[in-house]
Amino acid sequence: MSGARGSALATLRGQIERIETAEVVHQYDRVALGHDEADRALKGGLARAAIHEVFCEGRQGAAATGFVTGLAGRVTARRPLLWVRQDFSEIETGALSMSGLAELGLDPRRVVMVRAADVESALRTSADALACDALGAVVLELWGEMRQFDLVASRKLTLAAQASGVTGLMLRMAAQPLPSTAETRWMLRAAHSPPGSASVPAAPWSAWGAPRFDAELLRNRHGPCGRWIMEWKCDECQFSEPSAYPQPVAAAPAHRPDSAVFSAEQRRAG
Repeated sequence: MSGARGSALATLRGQIERIETAEVVHQYDRVALGHDEADRALKGGLARAAIHEVFCEGRQGAAATGFVTGLAGRVTARRPLLWVRQDFSEIETGALSMSGLAELGLDPRRVVMVRAADVESALRTSADALACDALGAVVLELWGEMRQFDLVASRKLTLAAQASGVTGLMLRMAAQPLPSTAETRWMLRAAHSPPGSASVPAAPWSAWGAPRFDAELLRNRHGPCGRWIMEWKCDECQFSEPSAYPQPVAAAPAHRPDSAVFSAEQRRAG
């Protein structure tokens, strides 16, 4: 065996060993989302050092973006977040709002935005970023169906995540799920969010409650699937079961007689 061939073989063996070791190390490294039922299905929480897919219809893009932002906030552990978008995504959905990310609890100062000219550039940038262990997570946002993202591309992203410990979050808008190496796959829809403050009706922000997501777990490699309404707690930066919003009931005025008594008095008077 030639020296060059032996060196290449040794390098390849070393890479395989590092990947296998990383898979063992990161296999049970999970972060709880805060929603009890979802965390139980996920065996304790969302797995780090893995790829997770979030799908949505085109008109549900805002809800899916909010959900991915919440997931990213949970897994980054205060490390930087790299968000890769196609130029086409920005044309379809507009630019991401940094103030919006801040309202959801994600520090915009830790977010690095990358705009890719095409799918190949987005995949290549994401694979390189997932190999950098200085990051907490990488979000890859892709719009529509595409032949470039196949099992080979998916496997490449998974291996990079396993080797570095960085979590990959794929936001797929207006696309149908295809076979991949993702740890989990979600389908996101917006859920009704009741008013957050009935006691201050004049406040302009009282018309909106906490963000709620109709999250369906379509694939879970190490547990059951399910569907839940998940509420995002912006202050705590975690998900939870929906809060109870009891409807206020007007109390009967104390100075008025009971309606039944009042009707009887009317009949006697008649």
